[in-house]
Amino acid sequence: MIWVLLCALISLSVADELDTLYPDLEHSRTIYVAENGPRLSVLSEQAKVVSQRGGNATLPCTIQRDQTLPPNRKMRIKWTKLTFDYLKEVDVFVVMDYHKRSYGSFHGRVHLRGSSPLDASLVITDLTLEDYGRYKCEVIDGLEDGTVVVSLDLQGILFPYSPRLGRYNLNFYEAERACRDQDAAVASFDQLYEAWRGGLDWCNAGWLSDGSVQYPITNPRGPCGGKDTEPGVRNYGLREKEKNHFDVFCFTSNYKGRFYYLIQPSKLTYDEAVGACLKDGAEIAKVGQMYAAWKLLGYDRCDAGWLADGSVRYPISRPRRRCSPDEAAVRILKALMRGGSDITVVLYCP
Repeated sequence: MIWVLLCALISLSVADELDTLYPDLEHSRTIYVAENGPRLSVLSEQAKVVSQRGGNATLPCTIQRDQTLPPNRKMRIKWTKLTFDYLKEVDVFVVMDYHKRSYGSFHGRVHLRGSSPLDASLVITDLTLEDYGRYKCEVIDGLEDGTVVVSLDLQGILFPYSPRLGRYNLNFYEAERACRDQDAAVASFDQLYEAWRGGLDWCNAGWLSDGSVQYPITNPRGPCGGKDTEPGVRNYGLREKEKNHFDVFCFTSNYKGRFYYLIQPSKLTYDEAVGACLKDGAEIAKVGQMYAAWKLLGYDRCDAGWLADGSVRYPISRPRRRCSPDEAAVRILKALMRGGSDITVVLYCP
């Protein structure tokens, strides 16, 4: 017992002496061991690539690998597409040695550029509207790994859309179908934001691809969030996709074929217009195709005509009296029932 007391006294004495000599010395220390930098990294010289529907795109991804690492035939390159809500990733393309696999709608349309053994850039051919979005390049080399994200943007046009029955009649899934039926896809927030920056002002709220409901205002006014508010994109937040009903913002890009106006000797009903298109070896135009012809090709005609959804519109690229005097726009006269009044016809020839 005496020896135990003596040891305790000696320990206390040494501790007091250390405290006296080194008052800033802490009794508990965390030691950090610095490692060398990463032996593998993944880079992209472009954060965003811009193309158009029907074209091709190369998403850059370059591997930087420590030369002291031994060759590894099992190095794995994987490309995935991030969903708009970032909740999951969709497999696009995987490569390991000689094994390659593409997935879903990308099957047969993707491959690695492979300009060098360290070039993991992804080539996508025959682009669709659904290819728009963010892609992740991931490389796994033994215990080393790295990732980089690249955005694929499409040249095109965003347009607000509501069915012939009137505004606020679409739940999210009906909105998806409505855009698809008009040769378009539900727009993303980034696409709506760019349209707002380009001057889009629309007071009706619409679905976006992430399940949110928003609308762009450049001219604040009472019915659209208040006249004393700042211009911007108004946000209703995420809404229940099945229960809530709004309009939708659609996005379209280039299309295959020729958009033209079919001159007729007399006015036509909707059904007669559809028949005239078929007789001419074409099909009646969709709303998205008119917007694409107007925005991307500068199509301009002051004559109104039927479109596939039963609406009556005309595209004006050169504003003038009696034909959209204030701005270039796609004008809508009225949404008529398909068996209704006579009018001329616009059609799209594939």
